[in-house]
Amino acid sequence: MKNNLLSEKLIYTGNNSTSTHFHLCSYNKDSINHKEGNSWSEIKDEFKKDRINFIQVHGLKNIDAISEICNEFCISFLIQQDIINVNHPPKIEQYDNYIFIVSKIAKEDGDGSLTFIHACIIHGENFLMTITENDNNYFGDVISAIDKNIFKITQRTSDYLLSVILNSIITGYVSIVNNMNDGLDDLEERLLSLDGNSVNIGEIQTYRRKYQYLKKTIMPFKEHFGKLYFGESTLLHKVNKIFFNDVNDHIQLVVQMIETSHDTISSLIDLYISNNDLKMNNIMKRLTIVSTIFIPLTFLAGIWGMNFNNMPELNWKYGYLMAWGLMIVIGIIIYIFFKRKRWY
Repeated sequence: MKNNLLSEKLIYTGNNSTSTHFHLCSYNKDSINHKEGNSWSEIKDEFKKDRINFIQVHGLKNIDAISEICNEFCISFLIQQDIINVNHPPKIEQYDNYIFIVSKIAKEDGDGSLTFIHACIIHGENFLMTITENDNNYFGDVISAIDKNIFKITQRTSDYLLSVILNSIITGYVSIVNNMNDGLDDLEERLLSLDGNSVNIGEIQTYRRKYQYLKKTIMPFKEHFGKLYFGESTLLHKVNKIFFNDVNDHIQLVVQMIETSHDTISSLIDLYISNNDLKMNNIMKRLTIVSTIFIPLTFLAGIWGMNFNNMPELNWKYGYLMAWGLMIVIGIIIYIFFKRKRWY
């Protein structure tokens, strides 16, 4: 990793091929206007300082377009570097004129694997900008809520819009962790059932990796959000604190559920190892019983297999049948003995 303080160039660290484009939703209680374009200069005439402006930037491929809009809002060069660094950990920073947030949008694919989308949020007095690495409609429900004026959103300040955006991101985590815990419960039932041996360690390891990814993403965000929530930023109005309290509750819920999943995963690993030990013990018990049964039979066969001239059984008419009968009787007696002792 290069020292970004020694570079004067903005370098996109990802590999997403989405072309950079913009969507602006400018609104107040009287009207709502939408405009799209491939650069800030194409949509800036719709930006109104006396309205709330929700700007969505999709794609980080065009560095010049990202730099143009950031310079328009006096976003520092270091912040711009963080925006195009897709490996940057989640954080929240407060400045005089804006709040900068780096987060990860978590999505669960059809096969159960997780995808994390790099997303940045910049919140100012009359605007809120989201910058995502790819072309997605993740905040489409927010645009729909603005168009329908749900909860009178068009009459509220931009920090309320920030709480809605953050809630959308965090509730995504709630859904994913819920699914993960349900899957862990199913694994636990299978391990405790008669068919417990059908569970392989790879399934548990998959959930363990999910837990690590989620924890690495949500824990830093939790710490930084606490500073924002309990801070004294002038950009967060007291009347909207209740909505940020709701976001905080969801974050705490996610953290609690993740820690619960960690405890469950640890228990499943212990249970899996115990099942394997029990299975091995049963195998060794069966082998031991078989060996014990055949030890006296091998002893008899060894005696009668010695080449001595004076062995009465060799010349007896029923000696061969007697040998077989004796071996079978001894084997049955030992088997019954083990059964009564419940060793088998």
